[in-house]
Formats: sequence, structure tokens, C-alpha cells
Amino acid sequence: MQSKTVNIHEAKTHLSKLLDEVSSGQETVIAKAGKPVARLVPYGKNKPERKPGFLKGKLHTPEDFDAPLPDEILDAFEGKR
Repeated sequence: MQSKTVNIHEAKTHLSKLLDEVSSGQETVIAKAGKPVARLVPYGKNKPERKPGFLKGKLHTPEDFDAPLPDEILDAFEGKR
């Protein structure tokens, strides 16, 4: 994805043009005194499509998944070693 940076004055002056560019895939960063403050991106394009159940049968949870940890590991988590 292409990206460009514009200052606030330019963004206000050319908002329609910037929106056309964003709708065609270009990301625009708006800066104030050279520091980025906002980003214009196409609406709704950042959400990946969800596919419930696509990992079904591909993951395995061991039988001892919730077994207590050994004392030396618990001590390390508690800062005792």
C-alpha cells in the first residue's frame, strides 16, 4: 500500500482529492508541525474476513495442559530463584 504525508493545511485544501486517492488504495498521513497525527485509510478494508471453525481438527491440547507446574518453574515466576 502506498503512503504519503501531508500537512493539515494541504489536507483541508485538498480533502476531496485525498479521499479519492484513499478510495483507490493510497494511505495518507496528516501531520501537524511535521508530526503524524492522523491516518486516512479506506473504510472497512482493515478487517480480515473471519472464517469460524477453519482450524477445527488442526489443533491439539495435551491431556496434562492444566496440570500444576513444577516447583522450580513456579519459583521462577514468583522471583524466588
